[in-house]
Amino acid sequence: MNNRLIALSLATAIALPAEGLRQYAYYDPPGILTVCNGHTGKDVVKGKKYSLDECKAYLNADMLNAIDTVNRCIPGLEPETLAAFADAVYNMGPTIACNTTKSTAARYLKAGNITAACNQLPRWANATISGVPVKLPGLVKRREQERQLCLKS
Repeated sequence: MNNRLIALSLATAIALPAEGLRQYAYYDPPGILTVCNGHTGKDVVKGKKYSLDECKAYLNADMLNAIDTVNRCIPGLEPETLAAFADAVYNMGPTIACNTTKSTAARYLKAGNITAACNQLPRWANATISGVPVKLPGLVKRREQERQLCLKS
C-alpha cells in the first residue's frame, strides 16, 4: 500500500470520531456551514439531507485533497506524519503545514525537524468564535491524537 493510502486510512481514523456524522447541514462553532464529517464548501446546502454514500465520498475526496496539499508543501513525509498533518489541514486548512510565515510547525516540517513539528500540533486547538480565539476541548483532543500519531514516524 502506498503512503497516500496509508495516510488516508490513518487520518480518517482520527477525523471520523472527531467530526462525527451529521447528514443535515449545520453551522460549526466558528459559523461555517458544514455537513457529513466536516465537509464545507459552496456545495453544502442548508436543510438538505445528505446520504451516507455522499458523506463517504466527501470525506474521502476532502481527506485526499488534504493529503495532496501536505505532499505538495512537504514531499516525502512518512505516512504517520503525513496523516497527522493531513487531518489538521482537513480540519483547519493548509496554513499549519504549508505557511512558513504563520506556522512554526510548517517551518519545522520544511527544515526536516519532524519531532518539533509534531509537538507544535497542540498549539492549534483554538477556533475563532465571534472574532475571539477559543480553545475547544474537541480540538485539544484531536491535536493530541495527531501529535501522538505524528511522533510514531
